[in-house]
Amino acid sequence: MSDNASTSQATSPFVPSSTSVGAVMRKVIYALIPGVVLYMILFGWGIVINIILASVSALLFEAIMLMVRGRPLRMFLFDGSAVVTAILLTLALPPMLSWWIPVLGSFFAIVVAKHLYGGLGYNPFNPAMMAYAILLVSFPLQLSLWAGPLDLIAQPLTFVETLNYSLFHQLPGAMAFDSLTAATPLDYLRTQVGLGQTVEAITRAPIFGLLGGQGMEWVNSAFLLGGLWLLYMRIISWHIPVAVLASIGSISGLAYFLDPAVFANPSVHLWGGASILCAFFIATDPITASTTPLGRIIYGLGIGGLTFAIRTWGGYPDGVAFAVLLMGLVVPLLDHYTVPKVFGARTDRGNQ
Repeated sequence: MSDNASTSQATSPFVPSSTSVGAVMRKVIYALIPGVVLYMILFGWGIVINIILASVSALLFEAIMLMVRGRPLRMFLFDGSAVVTAILLTLALPPMLSWWIPVLGSFFAIVVAKHLYGGLGYNPFNPAMMAYAILLVSFPLQLSLWAGPLDLIAQPLTFVETLNYSLFHQLPGAMAFDSLTAATPLDYLRTQVGLGQTVEAITRAPIFGLLGGQGMEWVNSAFLLGGLWLLYMRIISWHIPVAVLASIGSISGLAYFLDPAVFANPSVHLWGGASILCAFFIATDPITASTTPLGRIIYGLGIGGLTFAIRTWGGYPDGVAFAVLLMGLVVPLLDHYTVPKVFGARTDRGNQ
């Protein structure tokens, strides 16, 4: 064995050698399926169409970049990482969108956020969240129009009607787009608090459902079950999910205790937004998250705290993407200063 081979180190993603990247990504997709199915049932066909558009375009961009970089197509194209990125990006987007937005998002995620940094294992930021942040800043109007739960819509669209809107921006008859949309619970909460309404009165609206968002509370519960399954299968560790949810829950709970007229109870923050999806599927990205146990806990606590701060005082109703990206900047520092001590290592230099 040459000296170069003996001293080389493997790069991220840091998964067990007996588990391939493809196997890990497939399990992540399996864990996401229940939430996606419930999303479709409760909010319509838009999520399915967007996932297809984003996944196909992500694989296409992945193939193009692999050929440009001279990398083997079969090994990297079918490892599932591009599809997972596409699904997570789609879940961050409103389900009723023109076709080019998920396609453009896939371009940013695969080409800009992934391959321009060196490909899988070298990207410093979560590709799905970076693409979503770029889309949100570039097209704020389109990304602020969320489809309402089907229970609150008088005339839900069929699959063909939804596809027609996605491709040609056309709705059946004289239907107005506003009749299909509704503010998200977190957006509605911010708006009404700004108008001087109390949280108690605001959360009586039908859109808040039982826990924090009609429809989304069941979707997030499915993501919770999927995340717990990933923990059981040891695809992810407990540090980041527990830290993210504990941080959001404790901070929002303290705020609610201090001023319940202004701050919502923790269930709204946990089930009304993307907190659970972030905790189990986004923040646990093995490439961009911290790699040490203590670093993961600090990383998760920071994401939870920043998410609550952006939701409460920032310019966006849900701050998950920006919280993940901001904490991603701190990951190298966390990994440097939270490395566990090697068992048996001597720290007393004076006795050496």
